[in-house]
Amino acid sequence: MTTTFAVDIEACRSRQQRLLAEFSHLDIEYALLTNAESVQWLTGAYYGPAYACAAAMDQQGSVTVICPDHAQDQSIAADDIVSFNAQILATFTENQPLRCMEAFLATLRNRPQHVGGEFSSLNRHWTETWQAHWVDIGPTLLRLRRRKDPDELQRMAYANEANRAMFEYARENIHPGIHELDLYNSLHAVAVKQLGEPLTYFGHDFQCASPGGPPRDRSAAAGELYILDLGVGFRGYRSDNSRTFSVDKNPTEAQQKAWSALNEIFALVESTVKPGVSCSQLYHQVQELLSPQQPWKFEHHLGHGVGLSPHETPRLNPQWDDSFEKGDFFTIEPGLYHADLAFGLRQEQNYLVTEKGVQLLTDWSLEL
Repeated sequence: MTTTFAVDIEACRSRQQRLLAEFSHLDIEYALLTNAESVQWLTGAYYGPAYACAAAMDQQGSVTVICPDHAQDQSIAADDIVSFNAQILATFTENQPLRCMEAFLATLRNRPQHVGGEFSSLNRHWTETWQAHWVDIGPTLLRLRRRKDPDELQRMAYANEANRAMFEYARENIHPGIHELDLYNSLHAVAVKQLGEPLTYFGHDFQCASPGGPPRDRSAAAGELYILDLGVGFRGYRSDNSRTFSVDKNPTEAQQKAWSALNEIFALVESTVKPGVSCSQLYHQVQELLSPQQPWKFEHHLGHGVGLSPHETPRLNPQWDDSFEKGDFFTIEPGLYHADLAFGLRQEQNYLVTEKGVQLLTDWSLEL
């Protein structure tokens, strides 16, 4: 395992202090985190989707992690470790969330009465067994998680190197007759080789002549456009960006025109986005710019935050009223779709919001 990506204990402790500072606003004396992504954000602990875990913090800032017994020696930012039997002779045990809870409560001498929990993932056994006034701290944690720290950006940049390598491979190897499943398998292999270890996630869109979806038993044809919206997981952290490729490397006049219209959007973003700018207003600006391209349609969000989850705040979507903040890592993914375009294009860049604007993080070719 590359030591460069060892858990940054100091960064985790800083995040713990940011959560602790919220206790008075939330009117809680204890915090219980049951979402695996939140546990990793707070402590650096990553156990994978097969295992339950939790983390707790008291008013003094002391952190306890509850984890599978085989992982209790992992180097993480915790003051105490409580383990439970997740496997017996290599057989997974049933109801790990219940075992996780029971192991922790057995060590808790006095149960605080004002407790913050993540209601989206809080198992009912916790609230039925631990009689207390429970407060939902999920929205607070999501707000805290949106500002990416240097150790998080380092992992996401490394994940993005797999995307860069996959797009380079696609540009060289997409041709009429290439099979969607074969390309999918090849791209996965490229990403694993680039990162030097198994992926913790692999997605998103791998269909040719389609707005998106999983790979099919189908071959690409000349004249079609191939949207690859790719994302990998590197030790829990995600990448997410897309490129569109002309299958026969000879885009039509209409396809080239749509490509030019989409690329103008990135110039708008880079000249206007800064802390405080409305995400929904930016969405509507882009809609206005792309509406003259009808019947080609832009009919999805403009982008979103990325991190330990595939979609985080800020949400560039008119159904939410988010504004950009310093430290946001976000995507911009305008698209145009229609049968004329066989079947459309989507280009996606990643940006980091700085004090005065944005920094482009995916400065790779956008050519068809």
